Amino acid sequence: MSEIKTFTTADLANHSSKDSLYLAVGGKVYDCTEFIDEHPGGEEVLIDEAGKDATESFEDVGHSDEAREIMAKMYVGEFQTDGSGKQAKSASSGTPKPIPAKQNQDSGSATQILVAVAAVAGFALYKFFL
Repeated sequence: MSEIKTFTTADLANHSSKDSLYLAVGGKVYDCTEFIDEHPGGEEVLIDEAGKDATESFEDVGHSDEAREIMAKMYVGEFQTDGSGKQAKSASSGTPKPIPAKQNQDSGSATQILVAVAAVAGFALYKFFL
């Protein structure tokens, strides 16, 4: 079994460019570098959150279960939030559990629909002007 890599805020900040883009979401760190061009909301959304704890932004959008499954494949380690310098314990499994969707989320809320429409429109404009 391999040791889980632990990322501090400083470690995460070292991966804040389009060439190396890591995000922390829900205490886990994901390497989203290869996903930049695939992100339905456009690359700008990822680049704005690069090298940071993007949990709030990620949850505010209301990502689908499919998005969470895709993200689980990009898992690279744990985000250290306490500043103690302690390393994470060994993983019992090399596969991280997907981040659960928020409880009691209204799947048809107007905000989620507007965000989805804006993301699709932004992506279409991005592709149109290329």
